[in-house]
Amino acid sequence: MTPADFAALVRSRRTNMKVDRDRPVPRELVEQLCELAQWAPNHKRTWPWRFAFAEGDGRARLGETISAAMEAHGDEPAKVAKALTKYLRTPASLIVGAAEGDSPLRTAENRDAVAAGVQTLLLGATAHGLATYWGSCPKGANDAVATLAGFEPGTTVVAIIYLGWPVEPAAVPERPAVALRTV
Repeated sequence: MTPADFAALVRSRRTNMKVDRDRPVPRELVEQLCELAQWAPNHKRTWPWRFAFAEGDGRARLGETISAAMEAHGDEPAKVAKALTKYLRTPASLIVGAAEGDSPLRTAENRDAVAAGVQTLLLGATAHGLATYWGSCPKGANDAVATLAGFEPGTTVVAIIYLGWPVEPAAVPERPAVALRTV
């Protein structure tokens, strides 16, 4: 791969929810993407990445878990109702968590490593032709989602990634010019 090839891959990655809802995303492909994520920088080699794959009925369980947590948190009924079905919009979702560290600093470093891994995973998905969307865990739902995913107590859900095969391309967003300062 040349630097130009890499730049083209990075620039071709899009957030895209326009996917074929009936075409499954193979578990083996998702496992390959998770393995790529673990190559992100990881201070002190704590290996904080946690993954759970939701497909089929698991997507509905994810929506039920999140909507119940949102309702308990006092979110608006319309938002709670939307959360109940939103994870059915793509054939698969990947829950990505960051393990708690042995100190607040290590917990922050773990989250940073997992976020870097998510970007690597998204680029890998793009290279395989998948459409992705990086969603956040709703406020008040972290512990319920982490429990559903089978993660250890204290795990932070860094991303809920929607996965699917695109049916149309997503628009290219404008980017601001880089402001590189000299210090």
